[in-house]
Amino acid sequence: MATNRLIYLPLGGAGEIGMNAYVYGYGPKGKERLILVDMGVTFPDMETTPGVDLIFPDMTWLEDNKDRLEAIFITHAHEDHVGGVGHLWHRLQAPVFARPFTANHAERKMQEQGAPTEELNVVGAYPVKVEVGPFTVSFLPVSHSIPESAGLIIDSPDGRIVHTGDFKLDETPVLGDAFDPELWAEVAKDGVKALVCDSTNVFSPEPGRSEATVGPEIEKLIRAQDGMIVATTFASNIARLKTIAVAGQKAGRSIVLLGRAMRRMVEAGQQTGILKDFPTVIPPEDAREMPRDNLLILATGSQGERRAATAQLSRGKFLGIEMKEGDTLLFSSKTIPGNERGVIRILNQFSEKGIDIVDDAGGKYHVSGHANRPDLERVHEIMKPDMLIPMHGEHRHLREHAKLGTAKGINSIVAVNGMMLSLSGDRPEVVDYIETGRVYLDGRKQIGAMDGVVRDRIRMALNGHVIVTMLIDEDNEALGDPWVETMGLPNVGRTQPLVEALEEELATVVGRMKRKTLSDDNAVEEALRRAVRKATQDEIGKKAEATVIVSRLTA
Repeated sequence: MATNRLIYLPLGGAGEIGMNAYVYGYGPKGKERLILVDMGVTFPDMETTPGVDLIFPDMTWLEDNKDRLEAIFITHAHEDHVGGVGHLWHRLQAPVFARPFTANHAERKMQEQGAPTEELNVVGAYPVKVEVGPFTVSFLPVSHSIPESAGLIIDSPDGRIVHTGDFKLDETPVLGDAFDPELWAEVAKDGVKALVCDSTNVFSPEPGRSEATVGPEIEKLIRAQDGMIVATTFASNIARLKTIAVAGQKAGRSIVLLGRAMRRMVEAGQQTGILKDFPTVIPPEDAREMPRDNLLILATGSQGERRAATAQLSRGKFLGIEMKEGDTLLFSSKTIPGNERGVIRILNQFSEKGIDIVDDAGGKYHVSGHANRPDLERVHEIMKPDMLIPMHGEHRHLREHAKLGTAKGINSIVAVNGMMLSLSGDRPEVVDYIETGRVYLDGRKQIGAMDGVVRDRIRMALNGHVIVTMLIDEDNEALGDPWVETMGLPNVGRTQPLVEALEEELATVVGRMKRKTLSDDNAVEEALRRAVRKATQDEIGKKAEATVIVSRLTA
């Protein structure tokens, strides 16, 4: 009789922050029944993924085993957890489960990509249970920077797993679920086989602060300002949006929402009953007619996104609204690593306009949505798991979190994307390695990271591009010299126009070609490509990418 095992396999989110996707399974080796936790995305940058729209985890292994996939659970509505559900559902075709606010966003994403929304199941929090294959799953309410976030209580024949999702320990979160230590203790009382735990803030040495501490500081700031105030934060942080809006209302200001994501999040909060008593907002066209010191604008773009409302305001007007000297810009957010350059560019553009900038350098106007090191230790103590598997973090975060668990006598392991663990024994054991990677959404198409499309795009951006066209007749004779077009290259080389220099060199190369070479398109293309790269290196110091088009004329 085959021996059953309990497995854990991260496909995204372990060894990186973003693109979360975690597989759990139970059953005989290679025949385990599976569930997937989260279908997240990460975002491209111009340096490494130019032109790409979104980045997904590679689901090839799971797609190959989709007949074993029982269900998909989404922990919360941040893009790095729910952003791929519409684009990837067709490849997996399993029922999706989420709490109401998260389901509101998942439904829209599924509709946009033509996925059947009847596969989306809205469920309540613990003690509500979902039976899927060998698993019983409940959503554990947690505090985070978006409402109705949840961990998962995953019960299997080999024991209980607690997958924390993204969380913090906030007993006064302003909006959403408060941290309930008694509930967590109840979940842990019969034993926790494995704690699979958020590692984002493991290097932050002080206990996390409550969202409630932000409100008084923001209110004080707003009351002290003249002119128009624009505040930007994560659109998904509805508690912060409400905090800022209420502070503006108390200061006698009218509230304006700028940016589609900002409006969508507020609407979703109101539709699901989470967001109550949000101040009345006025449309941007009405704001244009009001005194500037009567306005508080909540704008998207806290991470420097070029198309978001804040960036557009930094460049000029947006929907008829313009910031002027004496106005104030509040960044009520933390800049995610990698976004610093975009944010700094916007800050300088506002500074040039004479606009006063207030950021969170002093820690007054933002608190993190993730548990800090002492909070993680507190959770370890409450849960007392047999084993700890850090997730949601770069490798250094996972390693530090595992060391934290080991120091407390918990069997801990660093498991990155593609590393399959068995959790059936007394300690986690690596049992397989699965090939993982990234898939790019490029326009309407999903392409593999190793397909070469983005690599070629980067090479063209770095080196420029030369197109060479050559005509050959039916007797394998060149019809004139090749002609050249360039893109992304200087017009002039060392001593003459670049195109002329290249055409002269190519004419010489063709003139030396024998008829046997001219009869072989591949040989002609390779010879001209090499000549272009050598000539551009000589003329401008760069080996340009080259496309050679050989056309043959027939009688």
